[in-house]
Amino acid sequence: MSKSERNYPASVSHDEAVVKMLRENPSYAQLYLQVALEEIYEDQGIPAYLIALRRVIEAQGGIGEISAKAGLSRQQLYRTLSGNGNPTLTTLVKVTRAAGVKLFDSTAK
Repeated sequence: MSKSERNYPASVSHDEAVVKMLRENPSYAQLYLQVALEEIYEDQGIPAYLIALRRVIEAQGGIGEISAKAGLSRQQLYRTLSGNGNPTLTTLVKVTRAAGVKLFDSTAK
């Protein structure tokens, strides 16, 4: 098959690749978030955790579906997960529960 006959893009963004992997293997999402949580005290650790959570949310149905399950507005969830987001513990618990993962899972390793 020649390059011109292929039906897939020449490259995929890192975000798209991670979301695809999380969608195909939902059990990986817990481990993925656990690693991000363990690195939360590093420089830029909080924004990195929020990015990881956004990717899990995208893999689990997207902002609209997860915000509805969590009882939050889409706008609130977008703000919470933004680079300047400052979520409360209550919001994080609601969102992770709605996405089917735990905020902290000591058995994830």
